[in-house]
Amino acid sequence: MRFPETTSVLIVGGGPVGLTLSVLLSGYGVPHLLVEAHPGTSQHPKARGVSARSMEIFRRCGLEEEVRRAGLPASQVHFYRGRDLVDPDFVRTGVAGQEGGIERTPSPGLICSQDALEPVLLRRARRLAPDGVRFATRLVAFAEHGDGVHRDAEHGDGVHATVEDRTTGERHTVRADWLVGCDGAASTVREGVGIAMEGPTGLGHFLSVRFEAPLGEVVADRASASYFLTPPGRGGFLAVDNDRHWIYQYPYDPAHEDVARLIADRPRLGELVRDAAGLPDLPVAVRSTLTWRMDARLASAYRRSRVLLAGDAAHAVPPTGGHGMNTGLGDADNLAWKLAAVVAGTAGEALLDSYEAERRPVARQVIDISLANSRARSGYRIDDELLLTAAYRSTAVLTDPASPADPADPADSADSADPTDPTASATPARPALDPEHTHPVGAPGTRLPHLRLAGPSGPASTLDLVGPDFTLLAAATTESVWQPQADTATAAGLPVTVHPLPPALLGEDAPAGAVLVRPDGHIAWRAPHRPADGAHLLIALRQILSTGMARAHP
Repeated sequence: MRFPETTSVLIVGGGPVGLTLSVLLSGYGVPHLLVEAHPGTSQHPKARGVSARSMEIFRRCGLEEEVRRAGLPASQVHFYRGRDLVDPDFVRTGVAGQEGGIERTPSPGLICSQDALEPVLLRRARRLAPDGVRFATRLVAFAEHGDGVHRDAEHGDGVHATVEDRTTGERHTVRADWLVGCDGAASTVREGVGIAMEGPTGLGHFLSVRFEAPLGEVVADRASASYFLTPPGRGGFLAVDNDRHWIYQYPYDPAHEDVARLIADRPRLGELVRDAAGLPDLPVAVRSTLTWRMDARLASAYRRSRVLLAGDAAHAVPPTGGHGMNTGLGDADNLAWKLAAVVAGTAGEALLDSYEAERRPVARQVIDISLANSRARSGYRIDDELLLTAAYRSTAVLTDPASPADPADPADSADSADPTDPTASATPARPALDPEHTHPVGAPGTRLPHLRLAGPSGPASTLDLVGPDFTLLAAATTESVWQPQADTATAAGLPVTVHPLPPALLGEDAPAGAVLVRPDGHIAWRAPHRPADGAHLLIALRQILSTGMARAHP
C-alpha cells in the first residue's frame, strides 16, 4: 500500500476522537491521513460513557445503531453504591433523564466501553478512507513551512511530518495543509508546538484491573454500569458486560505503594478484587492492568498556526461525570466542518480561530464540574444530557423570543452600528453549562433543538435535517421566500439546503423568518423576518465563514 506524500489533513491519534474526526472528514469529502502508533484499537475499556450529544454525532454519521449494539442495555445504566457487591443495604440510582416530560434528544446516551467503541469507529473510518487510516505508524517529527502569506519556495506551504511504520521501520515524509493532534494527554503534537497545559495534576492515582469472574448472578438484582464502594470499601467496579467481564478501579498512594510490584503479583490482584467484591471464594482471572492519574488540565491554546489540538491532547477531564471522551468528540464535530470549509476554499482561516473560542470554554466548564464531582459525597452533578450544550426547550425553533442568553437584539451588541445589516451582531455569549437548569433555544451558537417529526418514514427529528452543508429551516408557508435565497448562496459556491417545517410544529403564528444551521447542528444565524434583499442569506454566510461568528439578525 503506497504511502501518501501529501494530504489535506494529518490526524495524529487513532482513539475515539481521531477516528470520529476521520469519519466526519470523509463525510465532507476531505482527503486526510490518520496515523496511530499502536497496532490496534484499545484492549482496555478506559472511557465508557457516551453522552446523548455524542450519540447525536454518531447518528449523523450513520453509526448510532451499531454503537448501541456494542454497548450495555439501557436497563443497566444505573449507579450502585454499597460497601461491596453483596451489600444488602445498597442504593441504586438511574441517570438524570427527561425533565418535565420533554424529549430533549432522539439519541439518548449509553454505556459503551472504549474497547468496544473503537472497533466500530475504525471499521467505518477504513471503509470511508481505505488508504487514509494507518495503525502501527507513529509520528517522529514535524515542522511547519510557510506562514500562509509568504510562500516557502523550497518546501511548499504546510506541515511536513515524518512518520514511521513500526512494523517495517520505514520512514515517510508527508506534507499536510493542517495537522490535528488527537494523541492523548501526553500529546507529542502539543509538545511539538509548545502549547502548555494548565491545571492541577495527581488528584488521584488508580490501578485499573480488567478481570473475568462469574459475577452475573451476583449482581442480577442490582445490575449497574458503575459500582461505587462506600467505606470501608475501596475503589469501585465498572461493568464491561455485567456478566463475566469487569474492571476494578483500585485507588493507590504512589508515596506508600509500589504499584509496579503490585501489578506483577497477580495473586495479590485477585485478592484485592475478592475483598472489594465481598466474595472471598470468587474465582478471578486477571486479564490486563492499566495505571492512570486524575488530572484537571486545559491547554492554553487549541491552535498554533497550522496545528490544532482535540480531545485529551487539549484537555484532561476528571472521569467523575464521564465526559472526557465526550468533550473530545464534540471537539471533532466542531472542527471537522470548519477544516472542510477552509480546505475547500469557502472559508477563511479565521474560521479555525472560532474552534478554540467555542470549544475551550466548554472544556473549562466540564473540567470544573467534573472536579467538583470528584470532591462531592452525594453523587455527580453532571448528567447524560449535559453536553447537548445546556440549551433545550420543546417550543418552536423559529419563535423563541430573545432572552439574556439569546442576544438577538442589536442594541446589545458593541458593533451593531447598522441594524439593517444582517452581519451586524457580535458573537453571542454561550450559556454556561448547568446540570440543574435548562436554557432557551433558538439562539445563534446553541445546538438546534430536537423536535420530533411526524411520519412513518423519513427524518424523525429536526436534527436529522442537518448537514452535510448548511441547512435553512423555515416555515413551509415561507419556503418560496427563502428558497431563492438558498439558490443564490448555492450558486455562489456556498450550498444551502432548505427544509420547510410544518405549521403544526411551529404553531398558528408561524414566523416569516428562518434559522440557518451549521453542519455540526449548531445554529449559525437567525432571521425572524423576511429577507431584506436577494443576497440577505449570502451576506450572512460569507461573514460567518470568514469569522466563525454566529449571527442573530433583528
